[in-house]
Amino acid sequence: MSERITQRIEVFGRVQGVGFRPYVHRTATALGLDGWVRNINGHVELTASGRSAALRDLVASLREHPPPLAAVRRIEVTDVPGDEAVVRSGFTVRTSRADPSAAPREIPPDAAICEACLRELFEPGDRRYRYPFINCTDCGPRATVIEDLPYDREHTTMRRFPLCSACAAEYTDAGDRRFHAEPLACAVCGPRLAWDDLTGEDALRAAVKTVEGGGTIAVKGLGGYQLVCDATDPVAVAELRRRKRRPAKPFAVMVRDLKAARRLARISAAAGDVLMSPQRPVVLLAAQSHLPEVHPGTHRVGLFLPTTGLHHLLLHELDRPLVVTSGNLADEPIATDDAEAHRTLGPVADGFLTHNRPIHARYDDSVVHIVGRTALVLRRARGYAPAPLSLPVPAALPLVGAGAQLKHTFTLVEDGRAHVGTHTGDLADAATYDAFHASYADLSRLTGIAPRAVAHDLHPGYLSTQWAHDRPFELRIPVQHHHAHVAAVAAEHGLTEPFVGVAYDGLGLGDDGTLWGGEILVADLTGYRRVGRFAHAPLPGGEAAVRHPARMALGYLHGLEPLGVPRPAPWLTRVFTDRLDEREVRMVRAMVERGINCPQASSTGRLFDAIAALLGLGDTVSYEGQAAVALESTAGSLRADALPWRLTRVEGLWVYDPAPTLTALLGGLAAGVPVAQLAAAFHTTVAEVTAALVGRAVAAGAPRTVCLGGGCFQNRRLLTDVGRLLRTRGLRVLTGNAVPVNDGGISFGQAAVASALLAKEG
Repeated sequence: MSERITQRIEVFGRVQGVGFRPYVHRTATALGLDGWVRNINGHVELTASGRSAALRDLVASLREHPPPLAAVRRIEVTDVPGDEAVVRSGFTVRTSRADPSAAPREIPPDAAICEACLRELFEPGDRRYRYPFINCTDCGPRATVIEDLPYDREHTTMRRFPLCSACAAEYTDAGDRRFHAEPLACAVCGPRLAWDDLTGEDALRAAVKTVEGGGTIAVKGLGGYQLVCDATDPVAVAELRRRKRRPAKPFAVMVRDLKAARRLARISAAAGDVLMSPQRPVVLLAAQSHLPEVHPGTHRVGLFLPTTGLHHLLLHELDRPLVVTSGNLADEPIATDDAEAHRTLGPVADGFLTHNRPIHARYDDSVVHIVGRTALVLRRARGYAPAPLSLPVPAALPLVGAGAQLKHTFTLVEDGRAHVGTHTGDLADAATYDAFHASYADLSRLTGIAPRAVAHDLHPGYLSTQWAHDRPFELRIPVQHHHAHVAAVAAEHGLTEPFVGVAYDGLGLGDDGTLWGGEILVADLTGYRRVGRFAHAPLPGGEAAVRHPARMALGYLHGLEPLGVPRPAPWLTRVFTDRLDEREVRMVRAMVERGINCPQASSTGRLFDAIAALLGLGDTVSYEGQAAVALESTAGSLRADALPWRLTRVEGLWVYDPAPTLTALLGGLAAGVPVAQLAAAFHTTVAEVTAALVGRAVAAGAPRTVCLGGGCFQNRRLLTDVGRLLRTRGLRVLTGNAVPVNDGGISFGQAAVASALLAKEG
């Protein structure tokens, strides 16, 4: 028999709140090892004694076959002297220990109900039959209930619910699926549903009756309140829109299972996998059965499956698709506090299905779309955040990426780990700004990261920039908006060498003080140079033009940067202007010609808005990107040749001049060419222009790796067409997968740039 040895093993990563200690206990016991395991702050520590081969097998199992929700980043093994060997007493789970010096710590995201718990939920003989808050070590609330680390029940909002004897027996039984499941509960000892004075099943029945009657209910979910109504009832959906002040933005729809999802949308194998994943995001899919009030202006519908036992019970009782949308008013953060929810959602909901488990941290639903066989995250929130991502260049000191203004996130960094905070929203809303403050304070405390440096946007008007300057950081690192976009893509893919960055979005402040948005950069993580752009056009009324695509169209028609090709002739522009208010046309034209409140922008997003308006797809919008969504939806899958386009050289940059494109588009309208064909042709045009701009850069010696970033690449057709054309040129094409290409990824890009700059400066 080989000699017994003892080793101390530390496991780092997402190893708390995922059943890791029970897994270690089972594995070590099966291998005949003695010792103990415990949580220590954000990682797991164990000491094991036995044959060397068994210890090797233990470490291999921890590294290669961890529990389903775990993510092992690193394992450190240290031999323990013989006089400290563990006695032959079996393997135990010890009480957790806090170590203030241990950082950073990893917070596990929430996980949707697992199949085992789902079976129990609907098994009449099970003691958790129809218990809405059922969970185990493989599923349930995590980030939304954790108040402190190490992850133990007394450090969560579940500390308010002492375990009954039956739950306590499961909690301490090493062979049970709920061994050390911290949110463990049952109907005897756990949270309870409430509807006014009703509780339990009576509360659920009241909520179901309200939805059946065409009403809207506010449901307390994992990371905040949700507003729920019958998705198949157009009157109910329209009334929810009116009350929520959300006239056009699509709603997410929750369905009972994949079979129900397939009745509403085309679902590929990749989409099915994401829908069924523990993250349970909203997945944007091609609609099969149109629900016009649910997703107006687009042929894509956002579907997701139930995340909790409560959602499953609602879907089981109602047996119909449900609108399940954020419990807030337009642009405000999702409500989490019960009193806050009743105050803000009282005018919206016809009743509240709530419970007495507090929500510690606010997490909205995540949003994903599928391109080919790849899932791309558009909103990184519940299920994904705040799990860290790797940075290719470790940070020399703790830092934070402050993010942008819209779709706000922040990113905390220590060493090579970047903890991207949950989606917050538009910081211009005071409540959202307060939510950012609270989320930052909470996540920095939980991870143990105290930033000494901050990376921020160049725009002085962004509240995130002002926040960065108002706090006592030792070092402030400004990062240009579009550099952050493409750096986020590069960093996610571990790229440290130079690349070509294509940054297409609405607006961002350039390093020359003008507004950018259609940029070709040659870059690495530490810097960039601009080699191409879209032509400038004025934004009549400044930010007001973003909400009025018709104004943007007039800006292009009357103020497009003169690059040698005439703008569309007046007789041709009347195809568009004759349907507008004559006084507004005169006013906007005068503003443009006199340069009054008309900042210039080289923006792809604003060009998309202008084209949508020219084609009659929306003169005004109620949410960011609405006109571009309508343009993409109108184009559909129709194939069309490109409209005329032209590149010209301006001050050392290759510039796309859209004047020929605009003239041809208006000519097509005048000739009666179908709007869908013109919309498709415009998409083809932008893809060809992009390939040509990148081609010019590569021909001049730029790298052959291309990173596509910016909100315009949420457009699946544009992303697919640009990627295909670039790949046919033999180029390597990357885009954001886990990190949103929109402004939700800016903070991660800022953090990546700041880390690389600090490393470069030594």
